[in-house]
Amino acid sequence: MKSIVMIIAFMAGFLPVAAWAQEEEKQAITISGSATLASDYRFRGVSQSDKEMAVQGEMTVAHESGLYAGVWGSNLAGWGTFGGANMELDLIGGYKASIADNATLDAGLVWYMYPGGADDSDFAEPYVKLTGTTGPATLTAGVAYAPKQYALANVSAAPNSRGQSEDNLYLWGDGAVAIGGTPLTAKAHIGYSDGNPGLGPNGTSIAPTGRYWDWSIGVDAVWRNLTLNLSYVDTDISRSDAAPLQPNFSKGLDGIGSIADAAVVASVTASF
Repeated sequence: MKSIVMIIAFMAGFLPVAAWAQEEEKQAITISGSATLASDYRFRGVSQSDKEMAVQGEMTVAHESGLYAGVWGSNLAGWGTFGGANMELDLIGGYKASIADNATLDAGLVWYMYPGGADDSDFAEPYVKLTGTTGPATLTAGVAYAPKQYALANVSAAPNSRGQSEDNLYLWGDGAVAIGGTPLTAKAHIGYSDGNPGLGPNGTSIAPTGRYWDWSIGVDAVWRNLTLNLSYVDTDISRSDAAPLQPNFSKGLDGIGSIADAAVVASVTASF
């Protein structure tokens, strides 16, 4: 219920602004969205859907001033419990500004929510990212920082704590190069997590083993409003790193293997 109230409050706070802007300047507001079907939902290299298919959707409302707000959602399954939720719903708000002809700075906050889950499962993570283009290449560098929050606390280290022993930092870089004369774009990603190891009180974590690298390499194929992506995704989380998290860190909670193992992930996205 708390999650639903927050969604209503978020939209209620933004809609009057959007309505005013549309009334004053009908071209000032843009609305975009997408729907995705993926063979797996990987978050920083770790499967959030138990290595099974995921259905995802998002919608963003942006103003020409650079302000934007959005909602993103996906089904969940597998490792941890996410407070018993079967869905992740993220509220996103931020500001994007052009700082050069070919460079954009984007700063905002993501509020991760797990509707239907236990109380204190939600958490917030501010982010900043810089994107630049040169010829057919687009490069992005970003940092996301989740301060100490109860939802991310290491309960094994401090079972009764309302905080946690560490905050969480994520650094990443993305690259994309359009292949001339084709509908293809080659893509690569690398990320580094440095945060609180272990699972939170409701089975939530953004750095389950504390420190680790994740990476991916793949290709997009675009046809009209459809994008087909095929990517190889992996992490450097070893079996010994994952052992303290078992059986929660295995497919079907069977305690065998790891949901951070290498995988080929396919997805198709329809944009509007």
